[in-house]
Amino acid sequence: MATLTLNGTPVHTCGELPIPGHATPPFTLIQKDLTELTSVDLEGRRVLLSIFPSLDTATCAESVRRFNHASADLRDTVLLCVSMDLPFAQSRFCSTEGLANVITASAFRHPDFGKAFGVTLVDGPLRGLLARAVVALDENGTVMHTELVTELTLEPDYDLALYAIRNHHHPCPEDAQETTE
Repeated sequence: MATLTLNGTPVHTCGELPIPGHATPPFTLIQKDLTELTSVDLEGRRVLLSIFPSLDTATCAESVRRFNHASADLRDTVLLCVSMDLPFAQSRFCSTEGLANVITASAFRHPDFGKAFGVTLVDGPLRGLLARAVVALDENGTVMHTELVTELTLEPDYDLALYAIRNHHHPCPEDAQETTE
């Protein structure tokens, strides 16, 4: 369980982020057309998971916009924005904003995603939603970088996440130190 804050008030997650150097937990999410997207579907490509509570908040919306802009030059990388929002709302947001470099996916039908990644909020007013986190995976599904944003109203460290993806580096499991802040 990790402790973070929402406007300075402590809230907790159901667990911890995956450890860099280890395999990512298998997952299934729902795409905008209501089909499933699994971790197996993403094999062979680097993946940047941007996980957040809801696109209906200013910080989450800005985070998706910034990752969309910053990732325009990434090749063989999937920028996957994950929340509990319904796929229709995610699709409408991206369409309205003109965001073409991100793929949205919903965990609304698969709450085990939040549990597997340790990001489901277990208390506070956003209980049941996902905490703000970033997880970078290499082509083999190995975790290269993680960040759990310790104040839900703040944005993640975009530069650090993009550096991990662009430089395709992760620590050896025995030397891995979680980069969660």
